Parts: sequence; structure tokens; C-alpha cells
Amino acid sequence: MKKPKVLKRVKKVELNQQGSFRTLSGVEHFAAVWDEPKLRHLLRRTLFGFKQDDFTSWKGKSMAEVVQLLLSPSPTPLPPVNNYNDTNFSDPTVPAGQTWVNAPYDGNANGRRNSSLKSWWLGNLLQQNSSIHEKMTLFWHNHFATEAQDVGDARYMYKYYSLLRKYALGNFKEFVLEITKDPAMLRYLNGYLNTKTAPDENYARELQELFTLGKGPLVFYTEADVRAAARVLTGYTVNATTISSAFDPNRHDTGNKQFSTYYQNKVILGKTGVNGAKETEELIDMLFLQEETALFLARKLYRFFVYYEIDAATEANVIVPMANLFRASKYEIKPVLELLLSSTHFYDPVNVAGMIKSPLDYCVGLCKEFKMQFPDSTDFANQYLMYDYIRTQASNMQQNLADPPSVSGWPAYYQAPQFHELWINSDTLPRRNQLMNILLTSGYTRNGKKIFIDVLTYVNALSNPGNPNLLIRDTVAHLCAIGLTAEVIQFLKSILLSGQSTDSYWTDAWTSYKANPTNVVARNMVLSRLNSMFSYLMNLPEYQLS
Repeated sequence: MKKPKVLKRVKKVELNQQGSFRTLSGVEHFAAVWDEPKLRHLLRRTLFGFKQDDFTSWKGKSMAEVVQLLLSPSPTPLPPVNNYNDTNFSDPTVPAGQTWVNAPYDGNANGRRNSSLKSWWLGNLLQQNSSIHEKMTLFWHNHFATEAQDVGDARYMYKYYSLLRKYALGNFKEFVLEITKDPAMLRYLNGYLNTKTAPDENYARELQELFTLGKGPLVFYTEADVRAAARVLTGYTVNATTISSAFDPNRHDTGNKQFSTYYQNKVILGKTGVNGAKETEELIDMLFLQEETALFLARKLYRFFVYYEIDAATEANVIVPMANLFRASKYEIKPVLELLLSSTHFYDPVNVAGMIKSPLDYCVGLCKEFKMQFPDSTDFANQYLMYDYIRTQASNMQQNLADPPSVSGWPAYYQAPQFHELWINSDTLPRRNQLMNILLTSGYTRNGKKIFIDVLTYVNALSNPGNPNLLIRDTVAHLCAIGLTAEVIQFLKSILLSGQSTDSYWTDAWTSYKANPTNVVARNMVLSRLNSMFSYLMNLPEYQLS
């Protein structure tokens, strides 16, 4: 059977009968039928992939129950460990298997510690089960972006990750105050160099432009505001021994700080001694009095979880109510997420399968979808090596965990008009397909350990794997955010049937294998057909969508 042409099937949602708007749905509570497609959509957007048996455990729950479970914090993971001792290097202060996060800085070990941190972080994504916690941690990593290569100390990056995770579902205003004083951020944006004699505007600018207010037609803060904010923020230092920050009154500008009419001509009065640090709180209070702060965060959450385009109807019906709740809840994050994930708009058909998976969603997702088996924590060296392989693949696809390309984060989350389309190009798409094919066929082997996609185990867990129609139905429902055409489904079936016309060609082959799983001929017969089918399926555009 000739392969169907599929590359043009996935397209942008066109204007509907409402006119120039994609949809007029809003944040009213979703009250339509709660079914499996709706549940799958919610899980695809909030988790890094999900296993079939995990999905089964969710099916009997209401939307409200699922959303509450998703918004429940997950346990804090144990810190990363020394997995990097080898014949060429041994950490002089940290034994193998012990954590390095509070150890003295070691220039020779730092690069290896950074790799350890990244592998461990990737492992946290893989181990995420029923909570949005790690997904939100990644959201904040993109929002309050730092780069490990610029921070220059893995211990600082661990503290930074811990802060992201602590506030991932907490209070945004408190979060901004703490990230302002975070030692990694102070290093990254030169906050520790900002003194009364040599003011540095770097963080003061990004605090307004990237972290709270954003840029737009209604945002009019001035260069003078940036300079005034920089003066407010003078005096912070970092301590490489305690891996912490402190406020030094002797480095602080004690003069009054005048802001523009955009900030209602606010004057932050200069303070002396330890009271100088209170000016930072006043600055953040001022930023959060601006309506645009809540709107800016609402838009970022929307683009991360729903869709990249925000038209006038979406702004009025979704963004403004989210922002209003943000302000009413004193900038608590969970109520806003609950509103969005429980809304009619979130489940609107125009928002289903409308986003291209990020590299991390793709790489971690396929590992979880197929329940790939990694070495456990008792074999930490090999466990981290396997985590690092998956992390490296995502990095090669343009999403390097702990090292976004700039303080703005990854362009796919902010670069108009392409946004998520930036994830796919002539280099990254073949890399996705290559990773999938490697894991489907030979797998990845290191130190005698192997990770691979076990399609036999995957298919065996389906409702009726001996029936090719049900096998394809269940697989497509699990792996694809949007249905396939009848032509494509028929082609997938033809692979299972080896080009024959009756279902028994697959049913008999599967039955023979199940009757004698150790029979090499029977096993290889079903394995080759399944590998071919999954290879074709996962190369489809539909598999790239969330």
C-alpha cells in the first residue's frame, strides 16, 4: 500500500463563524461532558507525557478531582549526587554517591557538577507522576531564566532550582522578591556588582521588562525608572562559602529614588543601615500595583498551557479574568491555574492539538509513554548517564535544561509570530525522528546498560492487542493529540497485516507469540511489524502535537 501523504494535514485553526476571533469561549467552568479525550488533553498539557496505566487510574475521577490532584505539590526530590568520579577525576571533597550541593567550590569539579545537576533535573521530569509541579518549575525556569554557564557555579544553580520549585505553585509576589535576592540571579544579571558607586541596571531592567510588566502598548516605564530601580537594588552581595546572598548597607545608595508618571511619580525614600533592604520590598510593591503585571503573567501562563495566539476575544474573555483573580488572590498562582484548567476555553476544540511539543515534552514524553526502564538510584552513575542521554537529545533539539539561550528564555515561548513553530526546523525534526528510531530499534547502550522502547510490553498492556483495529485505536488515542485520517489508520493496519487483507494475519501472529514468547521466530515476526508501525506513527505530524 502506498504511504499516504500526511505532512499537510495539521494546520492552523482558521477563523470561525464568529468572525475574526478563534473562539468566544471564556473562563466559565467547563460543564460539558467530561470524557477521555478531555482528560487526555489536560494531561498532555500539564505533564511530561503519561503512562497508559496512569491514565487508567485517572479515568474514574471528575475534572475537579483531576485538577486538584495536578495542583497538589509533589515531594521535594533528594539533591543531586556525585556521579562523575572516574579514572580521570575524583572529587576531593565529595565521595561518589554523596551530594555536592553544599561542598566547597572546586573549579575542576564544577563542570561535572553542572552535568550532574542537569541529569538529575531531567530525572525529576521523568519521575513526575500526578502533579504539575515539575512542569511549573520549568515554566518559571523559562520566566526567571538563568544560564548555568554564566552563573559559573553548580551549587548556585541547585539553589536556584530549589527556589523555582518552592514557589512553583506559591505566591508570585513573594517569588519575585526572593528571586531578586537569589545568589544565582545576582550573579547572572550582575546584581552583586550593583553598588552606589557603580550602579548596574541589568537586573532592574529585566525585573520590569521580563519578570513583571513585560513590553507592550500600555507599558510606559522609562529609562529613568530603570536607573531609579537599579539604585534601589544596590547593596546585595553573594557568599560563595554559604551559597547565599546578603545586604551590605555600605554598598547601598541611600538617596531618594524618583519614578515617572507611569508609576504615579512614586518616590522611594532612601534608607540607611539594614533598612536599606526594605527599599526592595517597596519597589516590588510598586510594580505589583500596576495592572499590567497580572495581565503579563496571565498571558505567559496562557501561552505555555493553552495557545500562542491571544486575540481580542481571548484577552477579554480569558486573560482579563485570570489577571483579576491574580490580583484578588494577592498573586497566588494555584487559583489562577485552577481557573484556567477548569475553564470552557481550555477544552475548546480550537485549543486541542494546537501546540507543537517542546523538545523536553517530546523526549521525556516518549520515555514515559512507553514506560522506559532506567537504572535505579542504587546504580546512580548509570542512572545519571542515561538521564543525560535524554537531556542531551532535548538540548540538540534546542532546549538545553539549565541553559536557555538568554535571559528571555527559549524563543519558542515569546518570539512572535512563530512561537512554538520555532521548535521544528530542518535540523530539529530529523533529530526527533532519529531519537525515536534509535530507541525503537537498537536502543541506547552505555556501560552495559540499555534504555529502549519495549513495544511488546507496551502493546501487551492494551485492551485487546490481538485485534489490530483496537490495537491501533488505543495506541492513537494514547500517543496522538488529534485523530488520524482513515487512510493513515488503514496504512498502519496494513503494516500489522504485512500487506494482507484479513485481520487474522495479525491476530494469528500475536496469538502465536503469546503462546510461546521465547520462540524467536514468533517474537521477531510481531516485533518487526510493531516497530515498523510505531516508527511510522511517531513520524507523523500528529505525534508532534500536544
